[in-house]
Amino acid sequence: MKNWIDQHQVTEVECIIPDTAGAARGKIMPASKFIDMAELRLPQSIFLQSVTGEYPDIIDRINPIDVDMILQPDENTIRILPWAKEPSAQVIHDCFDKAGKPVAIAPRQVLRRVIELYRNQGWDPIIAPELEFYLLRANPDPLQTLEPPIGRTGRAEGNGQSYNIDAVNEFGSMFDDLYSYCEAQGLEIDTLIHEEGKAQMEINLLHGDPLELADQAFLFKRTVRESALRNNMYATFMAKPMENQPGSAMHIHQSVVDLETRKNIFSTRTGNPNKLFLSHIAGLQQFQPDAMALVSPYVNSYRRIVREMSAPINFHWGFDNRTTGFRVPDNDPKSMRVENRIASADVNPYLAIATSLACGYIGMKKELKPEQPLTTSAYDEPFQLSRHWYHSLQKLADNESLREVLGDTFVDVYVAVKEVEFDDFLNVITPWERQHLLLKV
Repeated sequence: MKNWIDQHQVTEVECIIPDTAGAARGKIMPASKFIDMAELRLPQSIFLQSVTGEYPDIIDRINPIDVDMILQPDENTIRILPWAKEPSAQVIHDCFDKAGKPVAIAPRQVLRRVIELYRNQGWDPIIAPELEFYLLRANPDPLQTLEPPIGRTGRAEGNGQSYNIDAVNEFGSMFDDLYSYCEAQGLEIDTLIHEEGKAQMEINLLHGDPLELADQAFLFKRTVRESALRNNMYATFMAKPMENQPGSAMHIHQSVVDLETRKNIFSTRTGNPNKLFLSHIAGLQQFQPDAMALVSPYVNSYRRIVREMSAPINFHWGFDNRTTGFRVPDNDPKSMRVENRIASADVNPYLAIATSLACGYIGMKKELKPEQPLTTSAYDEPFQLSRHWYHSLQKLADNESLREVLGDTFVDVYVAVKEVEFDDFLNVITPWERQHLLLKV
């Protein structure tokens, strides 16, 4: 890393870790200090802080004296910080206690734990994320409703423009910056499309190692927001930022290859799904319901779950069926995979990928059998996805199989943090309540 820093004439380094919400936390320091520093420390309570800045009561049980954790830079993650005025770098760190043991509640470690379970079986999971987001007119007032930004024609979008090339080019300057920033960081973008909502976009990342792709998704979110700000816009991964518009998702394509042969273990020689693949899907069907709190982490996430609004409403699966929660695209034997369409875009990418892989893993280990694939619209079927935040938290807390795979302490901490956020939300009175209840009930 010293040679890399010297080669790029870096003067400043951002030492970052992804917190529970998926935001970047850490320290910024001169490059010379980063190179010479023997040890970097941060309080473990970072992972117990809610998105509102509060802490749950569980902090006294998990870490009563708020001991420090030791941060170790992952040299594979050092990258240029392309939007900085001075030559700067960013590097993602892993977290350890004083005895050298990984911190179990760190999201990056939760994903490492799940990957290790696969590799102990001789399996190597492969991931390809798709991230949806909205571009918005800059608006510093949280009490005002959000609107799409003004494009190069001087007009805001009046309706959805699915797959419209010209609608993407309305914001060409912003995307030029985005591609430039991504190239500088080695973030490999596959495709860019316009989604159904007003100024709603989707970018797909190339498939690869789950930890590397989670790192890329984490850095990509930062990059999109910075690119938008440079062009006097906001970019948001909030699940449902605007009324009467589709929500934003993080779709996760996942497959598994043999560690030694690198062959896809989900496919028969003739290209049909085999028993392992069907068990993987069955695991998603059976355990994703209890893991909803991990992939729909906020009250706003559940506003996305609306019939006929491009979001799944149940846990059915089907071949090339975009209405289902789990879609099996048209595949050749080498690329047999399932697309998990449940997660909202506001997720922590490490936890979303870990959760999706964990559900599939449990299904494979238990040799579960899925329901029959759905050949009709899943929107004609009843709701199955939880539509209530707190209910989802209770289901996660009670699921012993998920606890075993993700870690007891992590689940306890995650649920406690989300309960703090839920309590904070209950203190807010919404315009809907004032509009419809104030003088009528």
